[in-house]
Amino acid sequence: MIRVRKPAMAPGVLAGRGRAEDLNNRALYEREPVSYDGGAATFSFDSSIYGDPSVKSLLIEAQHGKCAFCESKIQHIAYGDVEHFRPKAGYRQHEDDPLGRPGYYWLAYDWSNLYLACQLCNQRYKKNLFPLLDDRLRCRNHLGDLTQEQPSFVDPGGVDDPRDHIEFEAEQPRARNGSLEGAATIQALGLMREELRERRFDRYRMLATLKNVTNLLPGEEEGREAARILADSVQDRAEYASMARSLMVRMAQS
Repeated sequence: MIRVRKPAMAPGVLAGRGRAEDLNNRALYEREPVSYDGGAATFSFDSSIYGDPSVKSLLIEAQHGKCAFCESKIQHIAYGDVEHFRPKAGYRQHEDDPLGRPGYYWLAYDWSNLYLACQLCNQRYKKNLFPLLDDRLRCRNHLGDLTQEQPSFVDPGGVDDPRDHIEFEAEQPRARNGSLEGAATIQALGLMREELRERRFDRYRMLATLKNVTNLLPGEEEGREAARILADSVQDRAEYASMARSLMVRMAQS
């Protein structure tokens, strides 16, 4: 996972239609808070707004076509999902918990809450999970103070840099300096899943080999080309850039 830097200005569909839907949902909640809190009443969300092509295209550009969580290039094999970091319809603190209501309905069309994710990270692993370090501080509705929350998941577009929480030993991710957020993100989002580990290992093996080439042939054309590929591997646009950065740091220290 690397930091995602989205444009500050939200796409027009979110600022226009999305804002109108948001205000409507807030008004609905204020009229029947008990019904929404208990799940007797639920919100409907317009996926044509947060999933609008203008939203998705900006996310693809900001994330270099990569999943915000696992850094796999999505468009090679799938369309990708517009993912809500804080779940819009309901949440779970633990995977086997009943669905907590009403969810973060007021963030359904919020630009800061939207990312592009691969289907596996979004649909098989994250789903409605949104654990907090202290669930008692959860913001239950739009009248609460969201800044009091301490999410267990690393927010790729948040204040903290993901590299402060997750690092790599070869192709294996691990929590950096015992980060609770890093450990929770790796475990719950399936960042250790076997098929992903295999893809990262192939990348790791190639980069490690190229690093050896630069050491053995520093003045030759092959060595210079290997160095150029290594330099590109740590750029934001590169697949599994966070793993490559950890590799470069470790090799520089050895």
